[in-house]
Amino acid sequence: MSQCDTCLFHAYDELSDDYYCDCNMDEDEMAGMAMNGLSGLTRECPYYRDGDEYKTVRHQM
Repeated sequence: MSQCDTCLFHAYDELSDDYYCDCNMDEDEMAGMAMNGLSGLTRECPYYRDGDEYKTVRHQM
């Protein structure tokens, strides 16, 4: 499982039948991510947010 699979911004597009990053980035930020090798997940994404909404609840138990 990749880091993107658990990210809050990992979204599915039914029209293209593909997953994409739904983070609000401009063209420069997107190009910077591609140039830094993040497409291959070689480094941690600076926009990653844990999409596990039950993490806090499990912590409280």
